[in-house]
Amino acid sequence: MTTTVAVRTDQEIQRDVLAELDWDAQTRPTEIGVTVAEGVVTLTGQVDSYARRWAAERCAHRVRGVRAVASELDVDLPATDRRTDADIAIAASRALEWDSFVPAERLDVTVAAGWVMLRGEVEYGFQRRTAERELRRLRGVRGVTNLVEVRPPTPPSDEQNRRDLRRLLVRRTGTDRVEVRVEGDTVVLAGVVRAWWQREEAERAAWALPGVREVHVGIVVTD
Repeated sequence: MTTTVAVRTDQEIQRDVLAELDWDAQTRPTEIGVTVAEGVVTLTGQVDSYARRWAAERCAHRVRGVRAVASELDVDLPATDRRTDADIAIAASRALEWDSFVPAERLDVTVAAGWVMLRGEVEYGFQRRTAERELRRLRGVRGVTNLVEVRPPTPPSDEQNRRDLRRLLVRRTGTDRVEVRVEGDTVVLAGVVRAWWQREEAERAAWALPGVREVHVGIVVTD
């Protein structure tokens, strides 16, 4: 059976990105400009925290039909949120130590001009993402560069990872229409689902595979 997916216009995508920004309590849509060209969304303007910039980027990625997001948002911290690099480094170390899913002892944090550099090794991709999430929420952070490597003790084969993920997706989403390709530390998801939660669940499941460092989601949500 062939599924026909309607191509969305740039105007439709722009409208929905603006609506998503307005809906999300973490963003201030009046601060953000949105342009769309051939499905690529560009965000411009100025926000008062890195967390708010990241939230705006996620809003754009959630909209159906978006091919990519180019973020040109500037982070301009208010005076009350500015912190020294030493203060940010201490806060970052404590945040990682307090998260039970993050092996803080295997990670190194460097801060320069409010920008946090994260290095080290973890066994799972979700640990890498969790560590970054903890840091981008911190007051005074202007940006995060995540250089953490994902290295499981005994890496499973690509085919074993693919089979395990396929079974997991059927069990969690109730559909076998998600295509899975595993190439070393990268998982590529494609196919068609009927609900956004199925797309998000597929992405979460892929990040839980041992050794995964990147997940590319090309799943289309249809009505």
